[in-house]
Amino acid sequence: MAHEVANHRLLLCLLSCLLLILSFSTADDAAVMSKLAASISPAPSSWTGTDFCSWNGINCDNSNPKRVTAINLASKSLTGNLPSDLNQLSQLKTLALQSNFLSGDLPTLANLTFLESVFLDGNNFTSIPSDFFLGLTNLQSFSISDNLDLSPWVLPNHLTDSSNLQTFQASNAKIMGSIPDIFDSFPNLQNLRLSYNNLTGNLPKTFGGSEIQNLWLNNQESGLSGTLDVLSSMTQLSQVWLQANAFTGAIPDLSKCTNLNDLQLRDNQFTGIVPPSLMSLPQLSKISLRNNKLQGPLPVFGSNVTSDITSNSFCSPNPGPCDPQVTALLEVAGAVGYPMSLAESWQGNNACDSWSFVSCDSSGKNVTSVSLSRQKLSGTISPAFANLTSLRSLSLNDNNLVGIIPSNLTSLPNLQLLDLSNNNLSGAIPSFPQNGIKFSHDGNPLLGQDVPIGPPGPPGSTPSSTDPGKNPSGSSKGSPVSGGMIAGIVIGVLVFLAIVFFVFFKCCAKKKHQKFGRVENPEIGQELMKPSVIGTSSNGFNGGFSELQSQSSGDHSEMHVFEGGNVVISIQVLRQVTNNFSEDNILGRGGFGVVYKGELHDGTKIAVKRMESGVMGTKGLNEFQAEIAVLTKVRHRHLVALLGYCINGNERLLVYEYMPQGTLSQHLFEWSEHKTPPLSWKQRVSIALDVGRGVEYLHSLAQQSFIHRDLKPSNILLGDDMRAKVADFGLVKNAPDGKYSVETRLAGTFGYLAPEYAATGRVTTKVDVFAFGVVLMELITGRKALDETMPDERCHLVTWFRRVLISKENMLKAIDQTLETEDEETLDSISKVAELAGHCTAREPFQRPDMGHAVNVLGPLVEQWKPSRPEEEDGYGIDLHMSLPQALQRWQADEGTSRTFDMSFSQTQSSIPSKPSGFADSFDSMDCR
Repeated sequence: MAHEVANHRLLLCLLSCLLLILSFSTADDAAVMSKLAASISPAPSSWTGTDFCSWNGINCDNSNPKRVTAINLASKSLTGNLPSDLNQLSQLKTLALQSNFLSGDLPTLANLTFLESVFLDGNNFTSIPSDFFLGLTNLQSFSISDNLDLSPWVLPNHLTDSSNLQTFQASNAKIMGSIPDIFDSFPNLQNLRLSYNNLTGNLPKTFGGSEIQNLWLNNQESGLSGTLDVLSSMTQLSQVWLQANAFTGAIPDLSKCTNLNDLQLRDNQFTGIVPPSLMSLPQLSKISLRNNKLQGPLPVFGSNVTSDITSNSFCSPNPGPCDPQVTALLEVAGAVGYPMSLAESWQGNNACDSWSFVSCDSSGKNVTSVSLSRQKLSGTISPAFANLTSLRSLSLNDNNLVGIIPSNLTSLPNLQLLDLSNNNLSGAIPSFPQNGIKFSHDGNPLLGQDVPIGPPGPPGSTPSSTDPGKNPSGSSKGSPVSGGMIAGIVIGVLVFLAIVFFVFFKCCAKKKHQKFGRVENPEIGQELMKPSVIGTSSNGFNGGFSELQSQSSGDHSEMHVFEGGNVVISIQVLRQVTNNFSEDNILGRGGFGVVYKGELHDGTKIAVKRMESGVMGTKGLNEFQAEIAVLTKVRHRHLVALLGYCINGNERLLVYEYMPQGTLSQHLFEWSEHKTPPLSWKQRVSIALDVGRGVEYLHSLAQQSFIHRDLKPSNILLGDDMRAKVADFGLVKNAPDGKYSVETRLAGTFGYLAPEYAATGRVTTKVDVFAFGVVLMELITGRKALDETMPDERCHLVTWFRRVLISKENMLKAIDQTLETEDEETLDSISKVAELAGHCTAREPFQRPDMGHAVNVLGPLVEQWKPSRPEEEDGYGIDLHMSLPQALQRWQADEGTSRTFDMSFSQTQSSIPSKPSGFADSFDSMDCR
């Protein structure tokens, strides 16, 4: 009986809870609508009383209680914001608020499972929550275009909850990042509009096979990139707007896109030949290919097609085929993906007219040589080379070419040199006639082998004739041989491999520990230096060292002096002064190694950068050698001094002055974390002058002219007296006399790169002037060159600072708040430095001053510092026969209290890969993320 009573009570409790939930749901719609009425202005005149279902623009269902199903308030000139609990309207199907002036944060619409249509475009909303689309399982149409006040946001992966989506429009909506690869989740999606945002990266693969008809991705701020190959399988396409991006490669075959009528591809970086199928599309009525690098014959579209194909690289301004040699070379380019390096040079209808990598005979009509060595080419070797019948030399070595060597190359009658070494070629090696052809093909490990097509079969697989129901011995699948025995063998093998791996791992770990660990009872060197001779350079810096030889650990007493007074120091001495590279002596970790503080017997401190060649790689070794080569030739009070180096087996060590106050970056951007006072303006302008003098010396006063290429606050070091020295010379480039610019690989740091360097890879001393101008801006504002925490329009310091310079009022607001700017003299000084920064960062290099001019501007703003001896202005007056401690003491006496080198921050090695062309076009609007 008691049990039945308990059950009745439980049932009554559940019914009560259900009624309570229903009453709350009823109240919720009324409460949310009341909040909506109070938060927008002007509220529609009919929005009076408690019956919200009678309000204009509000639709409800016929249930009891009534629930809101639609809010239609488009183009009502509404202001205000939306209530945060809007998603409590659980039966809402339509939310139409477009073309108003609503603002504030958008509320989440998460879990409104009946919601089908959302129109929010043309408002002033400021943010969109991360869970906005969560659980919108019935969403079909969404639009949030033209909300320019939105904070940057990304397309979320949980958008896949909306599998019924048909239209998604978000142009001018501050979307950033890549387009997520989720479009196989939208089988009904027909319209996708994401123009005028900051999307980057490639088109997602799941576009392929989709039902998208109208695709608008044009005018991205930094530009979408990659190829358009995925469009080939988007057979439902009708309108495609991809203009003003950074797409590359060839235009794909769109012959299956028979409904395509509008194709906008202008202002990209397309190369190659316009596919003939594009000119045969039955529905095509508009096409723009303007301002690309398209090659080959001039495309001809039908009279019913409005076309714009100007500003390309077609072989002729008139219709018709290209010259046969041009046609052959374009086929060659096609086999390696029509790279931009060829598209920019291989223009016109004469391959002998200054085409890069191509040479011709004395008549200027016949191609005799094609040299594409070390061009980072990927693809195959085109058989079209055989159409260049006068070809004598073909060099394709040191690329990433795959596939076979075309057999028709053996038919070239004049071929004398064929270099295909160091690629990934495979297949048979052609037999050339015995006429003295020099044929190089080393470095292709698969060459001469029949590379199987498709994956190999499993180990121990039997011929196809074997009964699939039997194992090789003929026993059935369920036999102990094919079951338990095989399982036991597999487990045994796995256990054995695990043991081997464990032993191998322990051995490697032990060796690594021995290589970099503390050394017990090291042998101590007795002498620091002994005169010697170093040969000539082979690294492009004339007169430097020729080859860095490893010093034997036993030969610790030999300390060789080389040009400039630097010394070869034995590993034993460095172990001694760093306490066997103690963890307690670590100053910081750089891109290629660890920096330790060392102390000589007289108390002099040094900094030792320790690197392992296996970790450094070729790039790190080149920078190691470059740093030594440069610093053997330059001595200046505002350039960090290299005191010596050591090569010990696979280790490379550099010894510098020690700078106790660390980097300028630390004092500008991290002073509060390190509990140091912010720099005063007097200190900042003094640092600027020091840096200017150091760079001026590199450019024009040293025995050779050098370009630093990586000037930034983390490469400016400070002594106890807060005097500055420029450091990190691993990227320095020698600027030969009489040569205006030098072509080199792109290196440096974003935010400090001059636009012409980023676009062409050619450097002059003006790239350092540009970076110096950025440093001046950082000194004035206390802001980083690129700050991803700032809004897009402010994240790139140079672009923002140029706008600031327009008015004095803006300038005052831009000054670092930690600076005391009460007196007119300080403000006048800041104004002069700001003006100089603007000139130094001019877009065109010829508009920028020389570093000598910058020094002349800054000099009067700083109390002049005079050297104790005039002859030491550009050097250190070093006696090369001094011991290292004596030399250091002499330098310290001459320099006051500055000693050099701290690597508290791991930013000393900073280089970047080549940026795609098009980067310079958007340089001033660079995305920070």
